[in-house]
Amino acid sequence: MDTLSTQDSELRARAARFVDEILIPLEVKAELAGGPLPPEDQAMIRAAALEFGVQGGAHLIENGGHSWTTTQWFLVEEQMGRSTNGVSWYVPNAYNVWKAGTPAQIDRWLKPALLGELHDAYAVTEADAGSDPTMMTTTATRIDNDGWLLNGEKWFVTFGTVASVIVVMAYAGAERLPTLFAVPAGSPGIEIVEDVPFTHNYPHGHPTMRFTDVRLTDADILGGLGNGEDLQRRWFTEERLGIAARCVGAMQRLIEETVDWAAHREQGGARLIDHQGPSFPIADSAADAAAGRLLGLEVARLSDVGADAKLIHGKASMAKLFCSEAANRCADRCVQMFGGRGYMRTNAVERFWRELRVDRIWEGTSEIQRLVVLRSLERRGVDRMLT
Repeated sequence: MDTLSTQDSELRARAARFVDEILIPLEVKAELAGGPLPPEDQAMIRAAALEFGVQGGAHLIENGGHSWTTTQWFLVEEQMGRSTNGVSWYVPNAYNVWKAGTPAQIDRWLKPALLGELHDAYAVTEADAGSDPTMMTTTATRIDNDGWLLNGEKWFVTFGTVASVIVVMAYAGAERLPTLFAVPAGSPGIEIVEDVPFTHNYPHGHPTMRFTDVRLTDADILGGLGNGEDLQRRWFTEERLGIAARCVGAMQRLIEETVDWAAHREQGGARLIDHQGPSFPIADSAADAAAGRLLGLEVARLSDVGADAKLIHGKASMAKLFCSEAANRCADRCVQMFGGRGYMRTNAVERFWRELRVDRIWEGTSEIQRLVVLRSLERRGVDRMLT
């Protein structure tokens, strides 16, 4: 994008080299292994991420990140989206809610995470509390002046199989204040109830975790008592924009792979790309990718200039909705263009076809994003949402 600063362009190019040189060469190996890479490959990715300077960028420099702007973070996430099999999950990172952590929490959990020495997990979804968080039943009960007992069951805890600390959303106290707790994974009373396989082959599971009388203290409260919903809203805004960025990157890779194939594959005496029937849908996906990228970058720009947080929240949902739906269409079209080769798991387009499906579900389904957008149109105004 010509309007990027020299610094932003250099960062984007560096992230692209990291993906091309470090991540993409390991995709098929990860696929054939069913997800996890050998320890030596994991260590290599972590070390390379630190060398390339692409780890934990949205966090402050003093905490081990890079103090990126939202635009810079979007550009790097876009590049990470060009890889499959979640190999980018080995890049040291941590959830944005740690920005509200105490100095002790930052020293204990965030700084080591950004060095790749540990991983965090985030637990919010429950069996009956997915898109409707008001149905959450996990509680933290005050037992003395400094103590709490955490009880509940969380589903789809990404990184739950490897995390050293689990950020858990619970209703705290008799007032049922929505609160985040930083729960050490080794605490008594924590168990993995189920760790089912999913459609994609990613490095880590998304297990169901049960918390039974897990003893915590006030020092484990993350971001203050009763501030969980606000912190979670910020997390949802960031992650939805991140999904949009990664979907844009996925579309770029899909289109690149497919155009290269179609330009060299001959059928019926002509190149595939010269047959309008199969090739026109790829042109449609190129338009989607370009439009989605501009929408995502605009949301990032609004965040960088300090625009209304509720407006940004609505537009981030719009970006996730558009880009995730478009990326799924793009993957399906590219599989079709490759024919039988598009159904081989050693082909990147097949892996994207499977992996992108979840982007229409996690961090809020497409239906939830439509509700957010509709409410934003009513409350923020059509003009503000569309310009």
